[in-house]
Amino acid sequence: MTTLVFGHKSPDTDSTGSPIIWAWYLQSQGIDAAPRLLGEPNTEAAFVLERWNLDKPEIIEDVAADTPVVIVDTNNPAELPGSINDADIRAIIDHHKLVGGLETKGPIDITVRPLACTATIMVDLMGDAAADMPEGIKGAALSCILSDTLEFRSPTTTDHDRALAEKLAGDLGVSIPDYATEMFAAKSDVSAFSDAELLRMDSKEYPVGDTKFRVSVLETTSPGTVLARKDSLMESMKTVAAEDGVDQVLLFVIDILNEEATLLVPNELVKSVAKASFGADAAGDTVVLPGVMSRKKQIIPNLAV
Repeated sequence: MTTLVFGHKSPDTDSTGSPIIWAWYLQSQGIDAAPRLLGEPNTEAAFVLERWNLDKPEIIEDVAADTPVVIVDTNNPAELPGSINDADIRAIIDHHKLVGGLETKGPIDITVRPLACTATIMVDLMGDAAADMPEGIKGAALSCILSDTLEFRSPTTTDHDRALAEKLAGDLGVSIPDYATEMFAAKSDVSAFSDAELLRMDSKEYPVGDTKFRVSVLETTSPGTVLARKDSLMESMKTVAAEDGVDQVLLFVIDILNEEATLLVPNELVKSVAKASFGADAAGDTVVLPGVMSRKKQIIPNLAV
């Protein structure tokens, strides 16, 4: 039976590229494996697929019981198919904190390392086989690292992530600044998306005490384009929160070039979150958070009401 490799819902570049990378590796080891996605890739991930001539993996909504799977770039059941615990989970490769709730049918391989990118971990796990990665797989790995580190601007970046990215770029004959600019331009083009789609595009559910949040980030080199839609985005937050069963959507617009985040402040609850979490006083409907770039390292761990 084919082993399915997939990441989290609302796939970004890492959750699009990493399943492709690991499925290639498993295939190179004689294992029947195939990448899958749990939703349409975002605009940056779609650009990466086209740039490196990679086929877009099939999109699935659920998995059948006993299907062998490898989970990458998450270990959170809320970000995975509803029947995930009925599948035969063979391995988890991730760089996020452990959440709990996954059940396996036996002992499995779990690798969770404090690196910025799942693809970095995968290349390490491949060992000598990494030297055999074809151009497209190397391009996917480089793209994942540059995306997750925001071209090394994110505080999650490690020296190891940077060194691997530089080696891959050298192998591929790619200029990191030029290629990252292309990637971020693709990420910043959100004109085709509705407000609800933007709020769900790169988001994770996270509870703080009895309050449930959908924590959304939009990483862009053109924050003004997103903030020009702030009134309609804040109105759509009510609908998205009701449909998704959360109390509030938090939207952080990450300015990649200026290395800061703008939090939309539609009500008193978010105003209190800004103060309790970041010591920021919101006088209007937005508040700027200098230096805040990472949901994983700077936003989620600090959330308070």
